[in-house]
Amino acid sequence: MQDTLTIILAGGMGSRLSPLTDHRAKPAVPFGGKYRIIDFTLTNCLRSGLRRILVLTQYKSHSLQKHLRDGWSIFNPELGEFISVIPPQMRGGGKWYEGTADAIYHNLWLLSRSDAEHVIVLSGDHIYRMDYAAMLDEHKSKQADLTIGCMNVSREDATQFGVMDIDENNRITSFVEKPSEPPAIPGKPDRSLASMGIYIFSTKVLVEALRKDAENENSSHDFGKDIIPELIQSFGVYAYDFCSDKGRVAKDCYWRDVGTIDSFYDANMDLLEPIPPMNLYQRDWGIRTYEPQSPPARTVSSATGNEGIFINSIIADGVVNSGGSVQHSVVSMNVHINDGATVVDSILFDDVEVGDGCQLVNCIIDKHVKIPPYTQIGINRAEDAKRFHISEKGIVVVPESYQFSENG
Repeated sequence: MQDTLTIILAGGMGSRLSPLTDHRAKPAVPFGGKYRIIDFTLTNCLRSGLRRILVLTQYKSHSLQKHLRDGWSIFNPELGEFISVIPPQMRGGGKWYEGTADAIYHNLWLLSRSDAEHVIVLSGDHIYRMDYAAMLDEHKSKQADLTIGCMNVSREDATQFGVMDIDENNRITSFVEKPSEPPAIPGKPDRSLASMGIYIFSTKVLVEALRKDAENENSSHDFGKDIIPELIQSFGVYAYDFCSDKGRVAKDCYWRDVGTIDSFYDANMDLLEPIPPMNLYQRDWGIRTYEPQSPPARTVSSATGNEGIFINSIIADGVVNSGGSVQHSVVSMNVHINDGATVVDSILFDDVEVGDGCQLVNCIIDKHVKIPPYTQIGINRAEDAKRFHISEKGIVVVPESYQFSENG
């Protein structure tokens, strides 16, 4: 699609996902045993035929840049394809990006060089499958100035999103960001139409809107708060229903914003359902990632005679279970679980070692953590709170490279 430029916003601080984002950008956070969060958006682009992609980075971007270099250097510049990482260029007086719209405004020079008629703006930190080509076709058929990807959510959940009203032709008549009293869908008093943060713009309209917004000193330079409500007044702005009869709805109607520890944990646990709402095993839409060469996972009988056991879990390459028990958990690459250890309802990132007799329940263990023998995590909330972050739902997070004391 040479007439379309894709921009992925990947520069937010991700503070609500701390401590997982203390040393990495949110789109680079590991997910599902072998992926990074941004892999889902990038795979959607690849499968949708979108191969002219700019990734706008900002905070703690080294891990993300390395992942894109190692796993996504697959496009052919000879064919006009590219995936380019764009850090802040300081073209606007040496400032960091001050909002989603401001991030693109500071890179308008790249839009002018692209000759694109349409610009797709995406977030790099959502988990979903989507055929953007179907949305783009509808955008073109309606000669829309802006099309917004949306989905039907409960009014309670809608307080966390931009919410819109539409007419009988799906034209958006109002848009409000994170309302305390979200407008309901006609005929469905307990449901609202929420923005997914997926936008397709006419390039000319986008450029004009960003320049106008940049001149407004009272603007927060955000698409949901400033740009979209302004465009609705005088341009053709339409809603595209993610769960309509177009695209991949027959297989996928799953979308999660994994912006908090609890939402991140829940999305990983969704993968373990008997029929997962996000099915990683669809061969016609496999999720691409960088995968280093690692040996297969294995179980080993321990010296005491315990068998390594996995029950209803995702197990990545290089995992060795030497007499431990893993239940309903996501275990990433090169994890070693030792004799008598139990891991339940937990997520373990790469290169974690679980010592003999450890008990881990309802926790997330970040990379490069060696847990001493007989350590308990997720058992005693008061003790955990002295050392670790605990989410609203009680998920205990051990940060990357955490060093336990001699007493655990």
